[in-house]
Amino acid sequence: MDGLLFNAFIYLCAAVIAVPIARRLGLGSVLGYLIAGIVIGPVIGLVGAETEEIKHFAEFGVVMMLFLVGLELEPKLLWEMRARLLGLGGLQVLITAGLITGIAMLLDVYWSVAIAIGLIFSLSSTAIVLQTLNEKGLTQTSGGRSSFSVLLFQDIAVIPMLALIPLLALPELAGDQAGAMHTSTVTDHGYSLVEGLAGWAYALVVLGAVAIVVLGGHFLSRPLFRFIAASRLREIFTASALLLVIGIALLMTLVDLSPALGTFLAGVVLANSEFRHELESDIEPFKGLLLGLFFITVGAGIDFDILFGDFTTIIGLTFAVMLLKAGVLLFLARVFHLERGADWLFTLSLAQAGEFGFVLLSFTLQNNVIPVDMVKTLSLVVALSMLLTPVMFIIYDKIILPRLQGDETPGADEIDRQGAVVIAGLGRFGQVINRLLIACEVPTVVLDHEAGHIDRLRKFGIKSYYGDASRPDLLQAAGIEKARLFIVAIDDRNRAVQMVEYVKKNYPHVKVLARAYDVRHLYLLKRAGVDLAVKELFNGSLELGAEALRMLGFHPFKVEKMSRAFRTHDDVGVEKLYELWDEDVDLSANRAFLASAREHADNLQQQMLADRMQLHDRTERGWTPPPKGYTDELNE
Repeated sequence: MDGLLFNAFIYLCAAVIAVPIARRLGLGSVLGYLIAGIVIGPVIGLVGAETEEIKHFAEFGVVMMLFLVGLELEPKLLWEMRARLLGLGGLQVLITAGLITGIAMLLDVYWSVAIAIGLIFSLSSTAIVLQTLNEKGLTQTSGGRSSFSVLLFQDIAVIPMLALIPLLALPELAGDQAGAMHTSTVTDHGYSLVEGLAGWAYALVVLGAVAIVVLGGHFLSRPLFRFIAASRLREIFTASALLLVIGIALLMTLVDLSPALGTFLAGVVLANSEFRHELESDIEPFKGLLLGLFFITVGAGIDFDILFGDFTTIIGLTFAVMLLKAGVLLFLARVFHLERGADWLFTLSLAQAGEFGFVLLSFTLQNNVIPVDMVKTLSLVVALSMLLTPVMFIIYDKIILPRLQGDETPGADEIDRQGAVVIAGLGRFGQVINRLLIACEVPTVVLDHEAGHIDRLRKFGIKSYYGDASRPDLLQAAGIEKARLFIVAIDDRNRAVQMVEYVKKNYPHVKVLARAYDVRHLYLLKRAGVDLAVKELFNGSLELGAEALRMLGFHPFKVEKMSRAFRTHDDVGVEKLYELWDEDVDLSANRAFLASAREHADNLQQQMLADRMQLHDRTERGWTPPPKGYTDELNE
């Protein structure tokens, strides 16, 4: 069976099955796409020669990705990146290309072929690296920004590389490899505005194309998008966004520039546009699908016959290229003083070859620079290095990052004070409690296990101590024996329960208050002996619901009555359902629990209505203030 629909079905099936499994296993979506391509291609042979054509089409996902990246960067931020862009990026390309060229010449590779190989392997994979950094939330880190700077310079460097490669042609290769490989759509077009032009004329045309992108994006895009938005047709706005990206890509190819670079520039120009978010939401699905398709074709294009025919050489070349690039990158990271951790992220993320390597290999073949047999081997090295990139990120996440964090973990602070209240955790929940108590002149001792968090809060004058509150020695140093309250405000549910159990067992006179993540966690805390557990989102949700009733026109008194009734009903329900709770049975499978919960919910509306219709009762009358000096004993 063959045809467009069959191929589309196979590719989509592979993605839908492999990617969620890969994400669930912590491998990332990129590796999932690559594995899917290997399975449907070399392994079971459902796809074949058409993958090269599909790959050229799917490379447009890189163009869209750089447009979206540009939308996130204001021109001012791009200018601030200039040192890393030119320094890190420029040196990386020059040093890597130079070293690989030199090593190739030492292995008796002809000098022009060696230069071409050096240029090809100096590039990294924009598609895989940016996609993975975005998935892991590392784009805005120091290592992520440095990686992006290098990738952007590499995309720019492709332009002079395409101009240089024809000058390296070997006449003896002419005719032997014509048509052996198809060139990429990135450079494949039937008409050129700059073909045959003199150097000065070529420069003018290129500058004119760039000016069209910049000025058009600044002055013409806004009126155009306002006009289209007035039609209130979402599909037309989507079509306009695609038209913008495709039009700029076409313009760039007509002047022999990288379409990815052109769309990135357009994205930067539109970064301050009021239509930025709309453009992002319209382009994002197309970008994701095309990039996924591109990764699948990379996996499907691996030729196992060539690989196993010279396995040792190809694997050796792949690791040699990645180790050499990693060495250069780590050296530059240290020279440019990238912070610890960021240097390893920068090194491991860019150690592979990139998708533009396929473009340059096709171009070298077309211009008789590299023999066809060598091109096939080098293409396999590029593909394998890209396949190993997600593994490099896993090594960073699972091995390097934990070790770096472990090395940088300081010892616990020396606690030099004691208080009536000991608080474990100074996150958003614990901060509010601590601020309230301090404002009421109640002495507190706060312990938190995140050193960076404590350092930031100390700048605001919030005193706290670094240390694990589950450690008995730290609790004793904090004065748990003399404390009146112990408040558990951490978000680690298991440790929270353990703390409650320890304190209630060893210091039964201390009242324990705790933050509960959900109903099950609340019940675990109750079983551990907590005196009061509060569901972390309950009060905020109830307050917002009450405000919604006020905005709907309910009288403030009635809103207050219904809020109290809801709180009381919930408290009673939690206590009642606790008797039916079984830790070993999931709540959704506990029939008695579910039946009682449904009955409790049915009674809620009736009770709310009854409370709403009642007049004032004793609970709403004013209360008598406490006697003078009531809180003095807390300070003793």
